[in-house]
Amino acid sequence: MVIQSKEGESMALFPLFINLEGRTGLVVGGGRTALEKIKRLLDYGVTLRVTAPETLPELDTLPGVELMRRPFAEEDLEDSLVFVVAATDCMKTDREIAELCKARRIPVNVVDAPEYSTFLFPALVRRGPLTIGISTGGASPSAAIHLKQEIDSFLPEHIGEIIDWLRQQRRLIKGQISSGAIRKKVFQRLFTESLNKKRPLTQEEIRVLVMAAEREVTE
Repeated sequence: MVIQSKEGESMALFPLFINLEGRTGLVVGGGRTALEKIKRLLDYGVTLRVTAPETLPELDTLPGVELMRRPFAEEDLEDSLVFVVAATDCMKTDREIAELCKARRIPVNVVDAPEYSTFLFPALVRRGPLTIGISTGGASPSAAIHLKQEIDSFLPEHIGEIIDWLRQQRRLIKGQISSGAIRKKVFQRLFTESLNKKRPLTQEEIRVLVMAAEREVTE
């Protein structure tokens, strides 16, 4: 993923997954563009402050949203913010917000303007705990959406359920098997076997799998 610098040079961006649960972000703007970003973000447990003189009626019904119906003020940029989204539909205002954020080292996304942003929104494929992000660095959102659809159609139907089950098994196995080599084999085979069977394994299937892994490592 890349963002174009002001000189037109490409700068590499690292795709970072961040825990937003219990954190606070700021969205400046209350129109359709802002609503789209807000809905995507709320799925990840973040609390959002939304600043705009006027807001869409849909925003009144969204849990986790604190509405401030007034123009944006520089004082809104508190140090506790994990990010800011500038979505006022006025590029001049969005650019000014971006510059203020950069001066305070607050991550900022200017909608439809990657050159002024310090982070971008990827196209997301989500199946339970599995999240896949696709980005073209702002070069072609249509390409990102197309790839999202392709990846989504490729994933096994029950992959979200399987990965959620694997998370539970990981905790149990780490507490029961002290050998790192055995654990590694067990984790690998839990995934491949459950994927092949298109479901979580039974306790008997797990027991047989663990015994086989122990034999291979100790022989």
